[in-house]
Amino acid sequence: MKTTLLTLALTITACTTNTKNTTTIAQPYLGQQPPGNTPIPFAPGMVSTEHYEYSGVFTPNMQEFYYIKQGGTHKDAKMLRYIYKNNQWQQETVSNYIGQPVISPNGKTMHLGNKYRERTPSGWSQVKQLKAPLSNQRIMRLSSAANGNYYFDTYHKDQPKFPIRYAEQVDGKHQTPKVLSTAINTGIKNFNHPFIAPNESYLLWDAVREEGNGSSDIYISFKQPDGTWGNAINLGDKINTKAWEASASVTPDGKYLFFSRNMGSDNYENVDIFWVDAQVIEGLRTKMP
Repeated sequence: MKTTLLTLALTITACTTNTKNTTTIAQPYLGQQPPGNTPIPFAPGMVSTEHYEYSGVFTPNMQEFYYIKQGGTHKDAKMLRYIYKNNQWQQETVSNYIGQPVISPNGKTMHLGNKYRERTPSGWSQVKQLKAPLSNQRIMRLSSAANGNYYFDTYHKDQPKFPIRYAEQVDGKHQTPKVLSTAINTGIKNFNHPFIAPNESYLLWDAVREEGNGSSDIYISFKQPDGTWGNAINLGDKINTKAWEASASVTPDGKYLFFSRNMGSDNYENVDIFWVDAQVIEGLRTKMP
């Protein structure tokens, strides 16, 4: 049986018959034709436009898609979402920009840097602040594993070599953050936007490194049998171009890799969300030492 990339897999089918254990969406992925091994813009005209669209993520049931947008009718950055209801995808404005949304593997928490929202019967809660020892961390993006461990960056524009850290959860409480190894925190600057696989088998992040393709590139490290992190592997020139690429994640069903790319503007006014078949990760796994 083919092994999926993530431990939490959902069955998404292009039909309208509901069964007890199957999530069925008539038009999955906002009705878009899935990509192959070459990245393409996600939902052109709907999500990816001539403006700034960034950090797109689905909820585990694949019925909500969240992203950040600025430009056009949104002078200030907003969090938008597409939600599947009444058999169609509908766009809504969720809030002003608070932080980069990352949904926990169980779908109960929306991480927003050092803040978060919890899922309630009526929707998302009000914004809450992480508790100590994480409350005073300058977090741009935080991603959680299925066991509750946190992985996050600590970027500051005046200190671009701040490392990526993790905080283990023990008995429901997060421990003092620790710096990840030099396999990850090595390069020129900007060790940012980590995304941890739900089972902690790999970590995605972006950085400016000496061997990179130009600006920020996306890298992956695989967890080794002894629990250490393997050397960083560049995702390759189909994903990493001379432009700025960042903020990668994998859809909860394990099928597609999403990331953001600057489309040429010096001031990042035109950033698009791209997607590609997540088998690129399995291809890189074979490069493990």
